[in-house]
Amino acid sequence: MKNNEDITKNVNGSEKSNASKIDAIKELIFGENIQEYNEEFETLKKDILNKKQELQELISTVESELLQSIDSLSTDINIRVTELENTVNDKLDDLGDKKADRKLLSELFIKLGEKIAE
Repeated sequence: MKNNEDITKNVNGSEKSNASKIDAIKELIFGENIQEYNEEFETLKKDILNKKQELQELISTVESELLQSIDSLSTDINIRVTELENTVNDKLDDLGDKKADRKLLSELFIKLGEKIAE
């Protein structure tokens, strides 16, 4: 015969262990809630993973657009600096053999600096 602590008699006389009764009670009380919680957690987990994927795609798109904008800006700046260098060289060539006017040169370099700063 089984241990008295592990076995109890039902009202109708059948024997059940205490552990199985406790498990049955837990299932009755919490079973449905636990299943609902598990379903909610799974739904939230899927939603978070979907949002993560969307964010990664958005980050990739923004990164690509930024790199393209930086490249375009770099090209534009290089063109402007080249144009400014050509302008300064043209002005210096116009001076030719004349005495270099310091005021004119300083104004040209100031304008060049301002253009570069833009």
